[in-house]
Amino acid sequence: MISRDHFPRSKKLKNTAPFNDGQGGYGIDTIVNTYSGAYHMEIMKAVLGLEDGQYVVGEGFGVEGQCSGELVFNTLMGGYMEALSDPSYYGQILMFTFPMIGNYGVDAQNMQSPQVKALGAVCHEICEMPDNKPTIREYFEQKKLLGICGVDTRNLTIKTRVKGTLRAALVTGSDDGENAVKLAQETPAISDCDLIPAVSCKAPYRIPGKGKRIAVIDLGLKTSMITSLSRRKGDLYIFPYNVVPDDIFAIEPDCLFITNGPGDPKTATSTIRTVKECIGQLPIFGICMGNQIAALALGGDTYKLKFGHRGANQPVKYIDGRIFITTQNHGFAVDAQSLPEGCEVTFVNANDGTVEGFEDEHARINCVQFHPEAHAGPMDTECHYFDGLFRRLA
Repeated sequence: MISRDHFPRSKKLKNTAPFNDGQGGYGIDTIVNTYSGAYHMEIMKAVLGLEDGQYVVGEGFGVEGQCSGELVFNTLMGGYMEALSDPSYYGQILMFTFPMIGNYGVDAQNMQSPQVKALGAVCHEICEMPDNKPTIREYFEQKKLLGICGVDTRNLTIKTRVKGTLRAALVTGSDDGENAVKLAQETPAISDCDLIPAVSCKAPYRIPGKGKRIAVIDLGLKTSMITSLSRRKGDLYIFPYNVVPDDIFAIEPDCLFITNGPGDPKTATSTIRTVKECIGQLPIFGICMGNQIAALALGGDTYKLKFGHRGANQPVKYIDGRIFITTQNHGFAVDAQSLPEGCEVTFVNANDGTVEGFEDEHARINCVQFHPEAHAGPMDTECHYFDGLFRRLA
């Protein structure tokens, strides 16, 4: 362990830990900023191993430990706590492409669940002296979380875009790259993991409102979704992922709402069965995984994207030609050709043409793949989607 007191405040220290390219080649990994003004701290070793045999060594923050899962990148420039606490990141190691996170401390009031759900964080640099406390480093230590900084996130992002999403292992308190690679290679593919039960509620509960009664299937419910529905006076009945249709019909809801969630939507077999029985009986709305579940319940299909859409700058095109900037977090998409007759694709991704929403007017289904509740752009989709939802119930 090396004390930060050994380094002058006005200089940067090159991290000379090797970057293993899997072919016997080594070089300088990145530049680590060691003059943040934080003194009397020890540098904890950390290593990120990838399933293809490569690994990068950096500085750990949080506590010593290890985790493994998919390595995914998010391009947002703010809202790092919202991302880390998003239940859809459960089972994944979250890498931020923006070069510094933590520059406004930890904003707990905007977290999307009570705890961080990402398995670990990968950053180029973390801010040690933000205006607000606690710092990211302090928060990760307090909550016993795992993180690595001082690594070339740009290089790792380019690699992910070229090769596709890779399984990874983050080990803090060690720089044993070969062990990290071995852990990554032993990690099951995300489609082989049943992640939803860990983030869904354990029992039904109610958030009272004076308006429409909404049955919500919680696959990883975000706080901002509750806010958007409650702001419009929704009377919310929240059910776990394995709810049976009779329990939903028993409350005589005005509609069914399916939330976001982690992993492969095809693993949510009980939810798909329940939604299938609700088609034609209730209006159905869904966001993110909810969009995929509705498509599967209709007999459609989903597939895994090469590296997914994750960020607050994703453009989508509406059927009338308008472009919206949206927040997204998904690694799977609906196959447009698989949707049954009567379904219309309402939104497409302006970058790659993938499905970002669909509607079946006859079956009263309206879903989107992006996150309108996240308030991404100046032409916000929050009002477009949630106002539209309640208008349809009027």
